[in-house]
Order: sequence, then structure tokens, then C-alpha cells
Amino acid sequence: MSGKDEFSILNVSTDDIPEDERVPLLREFYRRGVLKAEVEPTDEKPFAASLTSHGLPDAQLVVGGLVGARVIRTKQLVIDGDDSLGLMVNRSGIVEVSARGRDLRLHPGDALLTSAEDVTIYERLSLGNCLSIRVPRRVLAPMIVDIDDAVMRIIPEHAPGLRLLVDYATSLVRERAFAMPALRQLGVAHIHDLMARVLGATDDIHELAGRRGVRAARLRKVKSFIVNNCWQQDLSVATVAQEFGVTTRYLQRLFEADGKTFSSFLTEQRLKRAHRMLREPDFAGRPVSSIAYDVGFGDLSYFNRCFRRAYGATPSGVRSGEAL
Repeated sequence: MSGKDEFSILNVSTDDIPEDERVPLLREFYRRGVLKAEVEPTDEKPFAASLTSHGLPDAQLVVGGLVGARVIRTKQLVIDGDDSLGLMVNRSGIVEVSARGRDLRLHPGDALLTSAEDVTIYERLSLGNCLSIRVPRRVLAPMIVDIDDAVMRIIPEHAPGLRLLVDYATSLVRERAFAMPALRQLGVAHIHDLMARVLGATDDIHELAGRRGVRAARLRKVKSFIVNNCWQQDLSVATVAQEFGVTTRYLQRLFEADGKTFSSFLTEQRLKRAHRMLREPDFAGRPVSSIAYDVGFGDLSYFNRCFRRAYGATPSGVRSGEAL
């Protein structure tokens, strides 16, 4: 992604390129134009690629496709501090994406949100192309109740807002609107809003299936408040209930109807925050105990137990890269 007000276009094509030079060419493209990733050719097909990256302030659009290779965000690369989120829309053919213990196949029209913080493997299983939109985590996180819940969940072609997002983004590329500063800023802002709409809509489908109306809307607001304030050690069911003008029992019932307790949701958010901090270079010199306190835990032993239960590894193991 480019800095403030910057705009760049980067193209890569393997046409007329000797086969032994294609993989290094694509690796350089990902290093400069998308995100750091390894490229491994497969045996099934000759390797070919045609991709264009549009670098924008707080956004990056990549259009095109490749075949005969895997693109891998490796264990060694995810510690580079990039926490961006990418929405991949498969426009034709079939793509397989593996991350977080899931192997998902995207058919034409399907979309998927991935995180640069995860070890991820992308492989196109048949000829086709994609539109990928990558934005900083800080842009989307405040707009969605729990952005991590949206990662690695297939968004079907008919999801509300998805077609509008694709048509809008591709039209901006086609009309070269990003070359004009005023349209660039406006276009990126609209893309952010449409992405949030698409991701929020997928949450709504699940959340509202059995819980509609005021209670669902209130629970959504409460969750958003907890996500943004989970680092406060004095945050409790009582303080949140007071914030929203409801009783503690009413708030507890809201969570129970959703299949979780208030305390489990709060702990989950604190652990997610700690997990991100442990993987970010900016916090490499901060003791684990300090991070535990910063995210809202008051007891280091309890933090360590919860962390190991949630991630199957110690905080030190995640920090060192031995476990993710």
C-alpha cells in the first residue's frame, strides 16, 4: 500500500519470459506490489501469470491471475509486521486457499477475507482471474464487530454488496480514476465502506438467523464496545451494562443466546490483542508480562493458561515464530 496521496501501478506478465525466469519475476512482484510471499511452481501446468497492482493510500487492488504455482505467505514472513487484510474475489476458475487449519475452495463469484498475519497458501486449480483488495487492519477493524471472525469464511457471490464492490472497484481501474487525486481519495473511501458492508452482511446472515431485531442490534453494539475497550482491566459485565443502560442479567442473557458468556468473549478479545502484539516487531522488546497487563489481564499465570488453551502454544513460542 502506498503512503498518503501516493499512487503507483505495477504490472507483471510472463508472456515472452523464459520459464526459468518466471518464478523470480513473480517473487519480485509480490515483494514490491502486493505483500511478501514465496512462489513455488507446481507440476500440473506450465507456470504463467498476468497481474496488475494498483498501490493507493490505505488500499491496494490487484487484478489478474496465475496458474501453475503456489503463492505462500510463509511462517518466516508473517513476522514482518504486516497485519493487512485482503479480500479475494474469484472471478473465474477455481482457487484453493489454506490458512488457520482450513482448506477452502473458491468457485466463480466467491470471495474470502485473509490476513497477512496468517501462514497462508494460495493455489489456482484452473484457469481464471481474481480481484484482490488489501487494506490495513486499522481501517476495517473499527467498522466490524470482530474482524477476526470474518477471516477464512467463504462469502458467496450473492452476498449483499459484493457485486457492487466488484463492479465499483473494477470500474475505477478501467476508467483510470485513481490517477486523479480527488477521485482517488473518494474511491478508496467508498471501497472501505463497501468492504465493511460485505463483511458485515456475512456476519448478519449468521447472527440474525435466529435472533432478529433490537436484541441482535444491541448485542452487536455491545460486542463492538468490548472489542475496542477490552484492554481496560476494570471492564466487566457490570460496567458494560451500565454503559448501555441495561441490567447485568439482561446483558448476560444476550451473550448466552449467542452461545457465549460475557467473560469468554472478553477473554477472547484480550487474547487476540496479545497474540497480535507478540507477532509485531514494535513490541519485540516488551516483556510478555507487560503485554499481558496491557491487554487487560491482571494475573500472568491465568494469562499463560488461557493463551495456551486458545492457541496451543506459549506466548514465548508465538513471539519466537516457533508456533503461530
